[in-house]
Amino acid sequence: MTTNKSPLEQKLWDKWILTKDRDTANDLIQNYIYLVSFHVDRISSHLPNNVSKDDMKSFGLMGLYDALKKFEPARDLKFDTYAAFRVRGAIIDGLRKEDWLPRSLREKTKKIEQVTGELEQTYQRLPTAEEIAKRTGMLTKEVEEIIKDSLFAHVLSIEEKPRDGRSELKEGLGYTIADEATISPEENMLAIEVKKELAEGIKLLNDNEQMVISLFYHDELTLTEIGNVLGLTTSRISQIHKKAIFKLRKALKKIQALS
Repeated sequence: MTTNKSPLEQKLWDKWILTKDRDTANDLIQNYIYLVSFHVDRISSHLPNNVSKDDMKSFGLMGLYDALKKFEPARDLKFDTYAAFRVRGAIIDGLRKEDWLPRSLREKTKKIEQVTGELEQTYQRLPTAEEIAKRTGMLTKEVEEIIKDSLFAHVLSIEEKPRDGRSELKEGLGYTIADEATISPEENMLAIEVKKELAEGIKLLNDNEQMVISLFYHDELTLTEIGNVLGLTTSRISQIHKKAIFKLRKALKKIQALS
């Protein structure tokens, strides 16, 4: 197996391939546990505070162990890349099964969506978080938080496993890597339009919001790391992120509808 692994890491892999023993598995899991921490931090930044990070870590570790058991070293694929999909998928699948979005939050989401529709008809534009908060009797911060959580709920639904009885499809849709070579002209046109709309939406964000969105989604930094870059607290970065997501919600919903 020709790789860029360190001598110690390579030794662990060679031993695992030969023995499949528990001690070696534990050593390899410790070597790659950073993948679990990374995805727990990334996904938890979208979730309410009531969601346990320990539970998410457990889901991620199960995904990492599953990746270790199923990985085929002979294939031309880095384990880090393969395991990252498994870890993220295991966390999201576990959250979906746990139904992390409380019933009260679902009811508030419906209320916000109804009020948003009414205000949009009245003002002939998307209402602000402040306008929605005033109509619903909620705090502006609460409206932004609920919008963020409800958008991520759509992502979880995309990850749900297929139910058409085809046994060969063992993974959720979120595990699939799209083959761009087979994209239809209609899908391509829709994707271009959505990207344009999202780009226009990003232009309406202030400098801090644009920077946070770029560092979080493009450079894949955690909120804490972004705070270190910008010299702001993690809490402040989280607030900026929520406001930016609220402003981009229309374009994001369109992207999710195409997923």
